[in-house]
Amino acid sequence: MTGWTEYTLALTIFVASHFLPRIGGLRDRLIGAVGRRLYFSAYGFLSLTLLVWVIVAAGRAPYVELWPQAPWTRWMPNIAMPIATVLVFCGFGLRNPYTLGGKRDAIIDPEKPGFAAVCRHPLFLALALWAGAHLVPNGDLAHVILFGSFAIMAVAAIPAFDAKARRTLGNGAAPYFGATAILSLRPFADESWRAANARPLAIRTAIGLLIWTAALHLHTLLIGVSPFPA
Repeated sequence: MTGWTEYTLALTIFVASHFLPRIGGLRDRLIGAVGRRLYFSAYGFLSLTLLVWVIVAAGRAPYVELWPQAPWTRWMPNIAMPIATVLVFCGFGLRNPYTLGGKRDAIIDPEKPGFAAVCRHPLFLALALWAGAHLVPNGDLAHVILFGSFAIMAVAAIPAFDAKARRTLGNGAAPYFGATAILSLRPFADESWRAANARPLAIRTAIGLLIWTAALHLHTLLIGVSPFPA
């Protein structure tokens, strides 16, 4: 496949994979057949594989420059990605059913919101950081479409999920939004919050930074482009 064909196909299949399971209750039937854990494990692996394909296909697409890559722009992903990776590992299994990656059967306690006090949508924020930071040094048309689309979707998803939480919680929405935040560092100044969350947060942060370090050094091998500013 040459030209834009592979990129268009990869992007189309990736988008379709996120919408088709919702048509006609297909996702619910699959979950009923194989179980929730197996379904989402397989679905997550498929999504990650398709995402890698989209990124690789974008690199193979014809180069149509919209803005040049200045040397300083490569610092943007290197600054943002450690934060984004930590947010990802803090977001998986978050005791907040009203966000991506949160436990669907969890009942969030406004008195003990956990990491949701820092960020109630860490996966969406991580996706926005990843896409926005990579958009800056990649000013060709294929990558602008790729990273721009992901950044817009991630940012748009936050108010959409918050609106769903308001509808679901009703009168309980005010305590939920009062105890959580889009992004706040204030919980770190709260001694009781630190006492309850410091250990799991430290473990998840260490894992996130370890994975980021590995991804940084494997970036050239897997993506074909060096992430280092020099």
